[in-house]
Amino acid sequence: MSLLSTIRNVFTRSLDAAAGGKRWGRAPRVINLNADMLSGATIAAQRAAYFARNNPNVAAGVSALVSNAVGTGIRPRSKHPDPAVREALHALWERWERVADASGRAGGHYAQQALAVRAMIEGGEAFARLCTRLPEDGLPVPLQVELIARDQVPSTQWQEQRPGNAIRAGIEFNALGRRVAYWVLPFNPNDPTMPLLAPTWQPTRVPSEDMVHLFREVVENQLRGLTFLAPVLLRVKELDAYEDAALVRAKVAALLSGFILNKDSDNPAWQSSANADTPTLEPGALLPLNPGESVEFTDPPDDANYTEFTKNHMRAIAVGLGCTYFQASGDLKDANYSSLRGGLVEFRRSVEQLQHLVIIPQFCDPVWRRFVTLAVMSGAIDAPDFFRDPEPYLAADWLPPAFDWVDPQKDIRAEVEAIQNGLKSRAQSVAGAGYDVERLDTEIAADREREKRLGLNFGDAKSSVPVQAPNPGEAPTNG
Repeated sequence: MSLLSTIRNVFTRSLDAAAGGKRWGRAPRVINLNADMLSGATIAAQRAAYFARNNPNVAAGVSALVSNAVGTGIRPRSKHPDPAVREALHALWERWERVADASGRAGGHYAQQALAVRAMIEGGEAFARLCTRLPEDGLPVPLQVELIARDQVPSTQWQEQRPGNAIRAGIEFNALGRRVAYWVLPFNPNDPTMPLLAPTWQPTRVPSEDMVHLFREVVENQLRGLTFLAPVLLRVKELDAYEDAALVRAKVAALLSGFILNKDSDNPAWQSSANADTPTLEPGALLPLNPGESVEFTDPPDDANYTEFTKNHMRAIAVGLGCTYFQASGDLKDANYSSLRGGLVEFRRSVEQLQHLVIIPQFCDPVWRRFVTLAVMSGAIDAPDFFRDPEPYLAADWLPPAFDWVDPQKDIRAEVEAIQNGLKSRAQSVAGAGYDVERLDTEIAADREREKRLGLNFGDAKSSVPVQAPNPGEAPTNG
């Protein structure tokens, strides 16, 4: 092979995806996601918010993601080796969680989890500030969580704050590239109910340890979050317009109106009034026509592919959003047990990844660790060895909501067989159902003690009706 041939082969593109020519002419590319996001992420978030409020399928898909990822709350379970410490922390958390919201709303911290995850899905990211309170505020632990709108951390904030520290997209980095602070406006700049001085506000520096930044990272060194609807927004808009046009066409076709033809233009009863309204089509209306006038309607062909067309696009929208087709559309017409379970298995994997790689480490863990630290420092928890080794107190498992399957009876039977054959522990099974095994065992023991005290017997698996426990020395009966 000649040198010229070798050089030609080296510089010849053999990847179709990197080829040129007419087929790839003007094809868009992503060179740097941060650059694309900083120029368009806010617009995409605003469009996503519009469709999440106005499009029923998008609203259903977003709600399905939030309800499955958070449910009624992702709950912490302390991993401290001392059961007494664990119980004390759990009891204190339950008291604090109800008053954790800095806005004073009654939803508590679990409602904040749902709001933060919804903001991440719709707008791409959510921020929260960990606010230390004074002891006289009357909180079980001097801590509250304040949710912050994404626009309060302006992505246009770029400057050198101090030698070696740069602000990029509202986030301050040190010389090692570590996030050390966020620059935050006191209120949402797009809220019209805020004071008129809002345009003159300047962002203030909040240390990163006091801030929670929740977003799904899709590339390394990503600065800000991107809405989950980004892959499907254009398709949603076009499908929305298509369905609106089809609805209007069906509405016009369904209007049954009659027309009165005027054959005597000299009849004064037919003289139009200067104040007469322009007639419009309404069901059952009789519309007069002037002499020589007639009404003609366009008769476009019926769209025989409407149902299949919309279904295909709805499937693409659901896949791009990260939910199943029936969750976004509510259509179970062609579903069966196998298809429902297969779709839910894949959906469950993606939700678990979102829970354990994004929501828990970025949102839940920082709140728990600050809660425990302030509980110890305020004296709400007696922990004399905390500052010598804080990790046993700070470590926690998290219990997301349990996933309900299509056929619970089969799944419970499978769980029992797995435990009996040593393939998993009761603790794993109970945690997968969203419960704490220690609390469950305590409740079961209390139930057994109460049954014994009241003379009840729920041990007969063949009957759902409790039977009277036999007296000592008396032969048991089946009643």
